[in-house]
Amino acid sequence: MWLFLAFVSVPLIEIALFIQVGGAIGLWPTLAVVILTAMLGTFLVRNQGALAMGNIRQSFSELDDPTEPLAHGAMILLSGALLLTPGFFTDAVGFLLLMPPVRVAVFSYLRKRIKVQSFAMGGNHTQYHEQKTHHPDIIDGDFTEVDPAKRPTHPPSEWTKH
Repeated sequence: MWLFLAFVSVPLIEIALFIQVGGAIGLWPTLAVVILTAMLGTFLVRNQGALAMGNIRQSFSELDDPTEPLAHGAMILLSGALLLTPGFFTDAVGFLLLMPPVRVAVFSYLRKRIKVQSFAMGGNHTQYHEQKTHHPDIIDGDFTEVDPAKRPTHPPSEWTKH
């Protein structure tokens, strides 16, 4: 139901804003503002996206929980889509999502609403557990990544360069 309301209300809000802003400043300045916000948004999304990718790489290399950097990256991607969509309301939401304090607040809100029972990561052993109280189809499991050592007695493959 919320998705339906968003698909109906956002275009109506955008049309109303176009009429109001176009009536106040005129057609060509309104179109110029829309184009300039898309260009500025593209520039900001590129910079913020590069920072987010660096944070994601750092969390993976340090074996930290990548949840927050991944969420920030997803919000930056969403803000880019909103900024490229013509309109004042979508631009406002897109610019808000580019602000780190807003992303932190959104992430905190989402984190309170999503429940993860257990997640552990380290070395070559990764573990995930969830209680089977309400979901009988969930499987608990442990796994260990094993890198098979290549034996030097194998001849080189014809398909790859060694």
